[in-house]
Amino acid sequence: MTEEKNKKTSIEEEETKNMASAEQKEKAKINFDVDDEIELKAQRKPEGWLGKVIALMAALTALFHIASLVFYPLDPWVFRTIHVVTLSVLGFLLLPGWTKACKTNPHWSDWLLAGATIVVGLYIIMNHKVLMFRMGVMPTDMDFYVALAGTILVLEIARRASGWALPILSMVFIAYAFLGPYLPGILEHRGYSPERFFTYIYGLDGIFSVPISISSKYIILFIIFSSFLTVSGVGKYFVQWAFSVSGHLRGGPAKVAILASALMGTMNGTSAGNAVATGSLTIPLMKRVGYSPRFSAATEAVASTGGQIMPPIMGAGVFIMAEMTGIPYQTLMIAGIIPALLYFASTYFMVDKEASKLGLYGVPRDQLPAIGEVMKRSYMFFPVLILFGMLMMGQSVIKSGFYAILAALAISWLNKDSRMGFAKTFRALEMGAKGTIQLMAVCAAAGIIMGVIALTGIGLKFSSLLLGIAGTSQFLALFFAMLIAIVLGMGMPTTAAYAVAASVVAPGLIQMGIQPLLAHFFVFYFACVSAITPPVELASYAASAISGSDPMKTGYTSFRLGIAAYIVPFMFFYAPEILMNKELMELFGYTYVDVALRAATAMLGIFALSSAIQGWYFGSVSPWKRVLLFAAALLLVTHHTWLDIIGFTILGALLALGYMNKKGDHKPDKPAVPTGT
Repeated sequence: MTEEKNKKTSIEEEETKNMASAEQKEKAKINFDVDDEIELKAQRKPEGWLGKVIALMAALTALFHIASLVFYPLDPWVFRTIHVVTLSVLGFLLLPGWTKACKTNPHWSDWLLAGATIVVGLYIIMNHKVLMFRMGVMPTDMDFYVALAGTILVLEIARRASGWALPILSMVFIAYAFLGPYLPGILEHRGYSPERFFTYIYGLDGIFSVPISISSKYIILFIIFSSFLTVSGVGKYFVQWAFSVSGHLRGGPAKVAILASALMGTMNGTSAGNAVATGSLTIPLMKRVGYSPRFSAATEAVASTGGQIMPPIMGAGVFIMAEMTGIPYQTLMIAGIIPALLYFASTYFMVDKEASKLGLYGVPRDQLPAIGEVMKRSYMFFPVLILFGMLMMGQSVIKSGFYAILAALAISWLNKDSRMGFAKTFRALEMGAKGTIQLMAVCAAAGIIMGVIALTGIGLKFSSLLLGIAGTSQFLALFFAMLIAIVLGMGMPTTAAYAVAASVVAPGLIQMGIQPLLAHFFVFYFACVSAITPPVELASYAASAISGSDPMKTGYTSFRLGIAAYIVPFMFFYAPEILMNKELMELFGYTYVDVALRAATAMLGIFALSSAIQGWYFGSVSPWKRVLLFAAALLLVTHHTWLDIIGFTILGALLALGYMNKKGDHKPDKPAVPTGT
């Protein structure tokens, strides 16, 4: 009897232990659900019938853009006006005008601004045929009042969507248009009447110029594509795939952040948005395996910024580049491949060396998605492959984007949990329109600045000044261009930063004999990295909010981790082979063998640079060795074969020296560090 009782007790204890173990495993499991509304958190959530009406308006706005772009083209000015009006109305109703404004329902002033936007838009649409000839030339009083109101509305929606930086810069340029006659030197111009100025700015040469053209044609289409990827489960799959491939390696979550951000950058329009979307999952896990909060946030910020330069979409700025330069989008996409790989490889080396220094491990395999199960669903990459393949075959960007959206819709039906019926398709369209509000606003405000530059000629004057300062030195001109692009980009989204910097700086670089592709790519890269450049680094601020680290210190750590991003643009200027551009290759007499060689030596140089910055080259290195590693890095990223050989020799000598020192060290070995990389 006693034996039976003991046996029963033993079985009960075993069951209790198993249940406790199962509960612990359940708690340890990682939730891979990506918050599909995280970028819309700043927007209001209207309740009741109003919420449903606004959701319907957003979905119809997205549907209108798809229909007009693919099936029923409209007059460009009419189409762009509808684009600005519909998204501005949504913006005024969804974005609070001040900090303590109601977070659910719009204020009466929001309705007033939305109504004014509709009135201004209707005036343009109804009179666009005559306005095309008299705006900026012989405007009527009503033209002036409408243009003035429209400009003020654009500044206000930009303030609500992206903060004060861009509206203030726009107002400085507006003030310059009127203060020109009183300014000295190259800043002087004859000045303009308010009637002529505002009707010029609120036309196809200002607010409705290149940035809004790109926003209405490409940006909204790809943000709708991003929404379809998210709702169809592809976004979640990207994160699961990244975890299954690299989550178990040393410091795994940091490597996941790099892979996931590279993939999510395809779906995302901003560096800060990418940092928040993937960082909400990866940053806590990085802290969990042993990275500091500051390093975790900086890693995510740097990786997310890289999403802006990762083909095929490369953020919104690349579409503006295609429009401004006349270079086909496909050419720009191909040119971005090797520089993007160098950028992400550098970040990967940085986090791997940090993990080696700290002796960090990855996430246990049993807490990660089974790699076999994940690979069985590789068909989830199909929408992105469709987009990339069609673009490579020379299909139009709009057609490629449309078929990619259809592919995402079709893929969702292969999994019963993510099938997109009417409700989910409606939700994707709604998210697409709401997600475009910020980029539309910054593009419209950037149009003001570009309009002033074109009207006053300050761009050409500034280019002359740049040429005068730099003399015949292209390096100095590039250095000044770098500083200008970074300063203009501080506190602004990449799209606006690039549009403004390219208008001011790129013409001067081209005047110095620098190829347009090189000049614009150079400016574009530095407009992107302004998101991680202190003191105003938007991506670092967004990531630090999740990690709980100091924003400024996180910014400096981001700058250190992303140091390669400041070298890569100079690299493709001095070794243009890595852009894989046929015209440049023919111009300089390069072959694809040269492309492979330059890419290989550049990758080795990036590895040496990461080793120097982190002080870890197959083991800890002394300060003088770090100096040598940095020198080797600079030598390896040059265009000269003999300098490459010298750099390679330095790396080999340091490796051999380290091996000899280690061999002669008879001290007991330290605990082994995981070898996975």
